[in-house]
Amino acid sequence: MTTTPDKTVERTDLVTVTIDGVEVSVPKDTLVIRAAEQIGVQIPRFCDHPLLAPVGACRQCLVDVPDAGNGRGFPKPQASCTLPVAEGMVVSTQVTSPVADKAQQGVMELLLVNHPLDCPVCDKGGECPLQNQAMSNGRGESRFSDERNRGVKRTFPKPINLSPTVLLDRERCIVCQRCTRFADEIAGDPFIALVERGAEQQIGIAEDAPFLSYFSGNVIQICPVGALTSEQYRFRSRPFDLVSSPGVAEHDACGSAIRVDHRRGKVMRRQAGDDPHVNEEWISDKDRFAFAYAQADDRLTYPQVRDTLPDGGQGSLRPASWPEAFTVAARGLAAAREAGGVGVLTGGRLTTEDAYAYSKLARVALGTNDIDFRARPLSAEETAFLASHVAGTVRGAGAVTTGGLAPVSYDDLESAAKVVLVGLEPEDEAAAIFLRLRKSVRAGGTEVVSLAPFTTRGLTKLSGRLVPTAPGDEPAALRALAGELDATSVLLVGERMATVPGALGAAAEIAASTGARLAWVPRRAGDRGAVEAGCLPTLLPGGRPVAEAAARVDVATTWGVPSLPEAPGRDADAIVAALAAGDLGGLLVAGVDPDDTADPAATRAAIDAAGFVVALDLRRTEVTDRADVVFPVAPTTDKAGTFVNWEGRARPWEAALHNPASLPELRALAGIAEELGTPLGFRTVDEVRAEMAQLGPWDGARAESPQAPGAPAERRESTVLLSTWKQLLDNGSMQDGDKYLKATARTPVALVTGADFDRYGPTVTLTGDRGSMTLPAEICDDLVEGVVWVPANSVGNGVLADLASPGSPVTITGAEGVHG
Repeated sequence: MTTTPDKTVERTDLVTVTIDGVEVSVPKDTLVIRAAEQIGVQIPRFCDHPLLAPVGACRQCLVDVPDAGNGRGFPKPQASCTLPVAEGMVVSTQVTSPVADKAQQGVMELLLVNHPLDCPVCDKGGECPLQNQAMSNGRGESRFSDERNRGVKRTFPKPINLSPTVLLDRERCIVCQRCTRFADEIAGDPFIALVERGAEQQIGIAEDAPFLSYFSGNVIQICPVGALTSEQYRFRSRPFDLVSSPGVAEHDACGSAIRVDHRRGKVMRRQAGDDPHVNEEWISDKDRFAFAYAQADDRLTYPQVRDTLPDGGQGSLRPASWPEAFTVAARGLAAAREAGGVGVLTGGRLTTEDAYAYSKLARVALGTNDIDFRARPLSAEETAFLASHVAGTVRGAGAVTTGGLAPVSYDDLESAAKVVLVGLEPEDEAAAIFLRLRKSVRAGGTEVVSLAPFTTRGLTKLSGRLVPTAPGDEPAALRALAGELDATSVLLVGERMATVPGALGAAAEIAASTGARLAWVPRRAGDRGAVEAGCLPTLLPGGRPVAEAAARVDVATTWGVPSLPEAPGRDADAIVAALAAGDLGGLLVAGVDPDDTADPAATRAAIDAAGFVVALDLRRTEVTDRADVVFPVAPTTDKAGTFVNWEGRARPWEAALHNPASLPELRALAGIAEELGTPLGFRTVDEVRAEMAQLGPWDGARAESPQAPGAPAERRESTVLLSTWKQLLDNGSMQDGDKYLKATARTPVALVTGADFDRYGPTVTLTGDRGSMTLPAEICDDLVEGVVWVPANSVGNGVLADLASPGSPVTITGAEGVHG
């Protein structure tokens, strides 16, 4: 039995050991180094990492395990990072044992024989475990500099580019193997390995095979010395000059914890935060390196308004004060409201608090439900799905029930017997999910099944099973798979299924009938929070349906207004169409890239046709160039906020920097609302959080789930269907500014079947209803016949702008003709 301060728990799998005279009971198979930590004894180590398999490479953690008369002892010091505890074992660490202390000092002395003493110029200096432990557990003097060797240390040419972002200084490497183990065990990208033998053993890469991994930056962070450094950060700052602030990654819906290191108002680097419930200690290279966008030359730093020319025409944008910009924006929006109404497109990068401000401004100040966060292909079926299964579920900081279905969390991915990926490529679209799935697969606990046109690189690393599925055939494939699912299964549905008729309905139907848990995984960080905040034409904050009078009264009472607009609003596509037709008088838009929308040309035409446009953005874009009023808004480092990740877990953070050149969007919207004569009732993040907490989630009746139609019509065999999704690294504007990260992006290619490659390769031209693009072709052995795949937003303006909608028929042209 073990006794804790508040309860007594019966444990039959505990082992009692004595460490430095202190008796401790720990679970069976616990490593000695972990057991010592439980009594407050820190044994020095380099190769040991709690998320990597034990290897005993550095030998720095040696302890003395004498024979206590029970056969549990050893005649010489043992590596505590590989030694499991045994009943009755007696361990003496460097704290109480001269033998262990001498052994550790000897190992340290050997490690330093060839290690350069360049701490003053080493990037790791000031946060280096080797530096710290040489002081705490090493000898006071070195015996290396004598007449025999004259103190000459081994040297190598340096640095070696393992990849465009990761540099290797071989002189500093102590061969702890943390990097190679991470690449092999965690990321599944074993491009780096130990080479040579004996004293010449070192980390290396194969010739012309760089360490191109979406997660390569993690090896820099876990390296216990300065052997692996960042090309981006190298020689830019000393660790002790940095101020560290906790943050949340803004590039996907995973909600990964990060650490923002800044100096003198400028972000110098980003590191992975430690959150065992979400991303553990790992982040993608995109989350680590893609932060230069906030410091780009085209960053907006002051409001702008467009002058009206004497002849009534539109002049150019000019700088303006905040009060003037509020006044001009309010005047123009009021006129647009009277001229037919204002559409609100919020995009997916917003914090939940900012999204709530847009939602409230639309209903209270603009009198409309024409609001949508989906700056991408969408459907009415998805709108109903989000209202039924996603909205109104956030409660505190934990994962919660999703629309009456069983909750799904990261931990559930590790315990699930089967995880089915439907329209989701996690390595590209949700990096932390990919790493959790890989962890579970390696432990032998989870089978991953993917409904996709071909076996992706990520699925291969997950040892997953492909269910070959052409775009549009997902509902039928799901139903065929239903017999394999039960309450231990999880369905992860990506946002790409929004445009597949019946896909979301089929997922909901199968989850309900089999007991499988269902989760929606959007791509962008702000998407889930936007649903909760009511940035949908049929949804009010907290999941309240616009169509229900009780829901409208509930919100109106909290907001202190007599009523809210009753008619469900237009979705993003309908807003675009209404602007082009002149049925809407104005547009309030935030961070929307036309090339990401369902019809980029139509979006551009709609913005041009709008009578009045107010844009809020971080940087100058084609939308801000077309706007009548432009407000600069703060990036995530310059404001507090919350992202709601795919689990429904609230991920708050506080501002790291304070830049007066821009404001949080909620503050800018509050200024506009006050000029409109309808104050929002808040100006700060804390005030918004308090109001959202007061309003709370809706507990009334839910809308019915979207019903899946029958199986899609059989495809004509003469067509080639377009399959596409974004890769982790692409042409996204929030990745701008880091040429080293950009150099690691995968080369755009068109994946085709072997027959099509033989017929048209090695270069193909694809032609759709919006244009054409030419790409190198690459054979994909298990690509579904009649399908071609290209990466979205990696070529030209993007697939949606230059080619066709996903799932559309395209023609493929080669040297010998046309197939279509």
